[in-house]
Amino acid sequence: MSDLPKIFLTRELPPSSMKQLRERSQLTMNHEDRALTKQELIAGLQGVDGLLCQLTDIIDDEVLGANPNLKVVSNFAVGFNNVDIASASKRNIAVTNTPGVLSDSTADMAWALMFAVARRVVEGDRFVRAGRWEGWAPLQYLGLDISGATLGLVGLGRIGRAMIPRAMGFNMKVLYWNRTRMDIAEEHELGVEYAELDELLAQSDFVSLHVALSEGTKHLINEQRLGQMKPTAYLINTARGPVVDEKALVQALQSNVIAGAGLDVFENEPKLEPALYDLENAVLAPHLGSATIATRSKMGELAIENCLAGCAGKRPPNLVNPDYDDA
Repeated sequence: MSDLPKIFLTRELPPSSMKQLRERSQLTMNHEDRALTKQELIAGLQGVDGLLCQLTDIIDDEVLGANPNLKVVSNFAVGFNNVDIASASKRNIAVTNTPGVLSDSTADMAWALMFAVARRVVEGDRFVRAGRWEGWAPLQYLGLDISGATLGLVGLGRIGRAMIPRAMGFNMKVLYWNRTRMDIAEEHELGVEYAELDELLAQSDFVSLHVALSEGTKHLINEQRLGQMKPTAYLINTARGPVVDEKALVQALQSNVIAGAGLDVFENEPKLEPALYDLENAVLAPHLGSATIATRSKMGELAIENCLAGCAGKRPPNLVNPDYDDA
């Protein structure tokens, strides 16, 4: 009988990760490319030591309580708002994430959205594909310059910081707001300026969101704060959908309170506010922030190491519930 840990995987990972899992664990998994229902999650958890799940899996108290011998929930994501951390800690189940490895790819995605919406790339693409283009015109699809513009970073964690050198390459002025301000020497070294959120919104040409989702950041960007932005400004969200009040954003885009938005995440994804689909001034991506081969493979490596450590009763390297006791 194998002494390898028993792991349940909720969705297929990149090939290199699958090879590791099959070699280093007794693996059971969901072979369909879809999110599992709660009952399917509960069924899959029976008799396993560890759960390797996705951000789309809701791991609540009922799910955690379905297997009293569960040791670890390894989330294949940086965010972990899909897991009931308090319940996991109460049950002494380790919860982990995959930080660090996706900072650059997510920052790149924010820049892709910035260019796409401000330079009207998607609108132009649709125009050409529809056979409507009759040649160059001086007023055709005019957009906003990114070089020399002011970028406002809301949140300055790993991904927010990764935005800074990219902005410097485009000679942008960078403002930031964060719950904890850096010391002035570090601000000078990075070439950024601190601004209170209201001030940042009022001054920025691009507002890029990089905060974690919490009770304090849900609907951080609401009707009032959208109204504080310039009418020529763009909102970019690669953080978490509920950071933005999506209904208020739709109204702001419809009435030109702001010029546009580039969104990789949505409040109730995969469902969107219906009116978003028809807005020309919104670029919509299906949560692609970490979607590169290298990044997803590195995420898989971290998630596996976290899961195996937790299965062995060791303190995982990327633990997110400090109340977990590995003694």
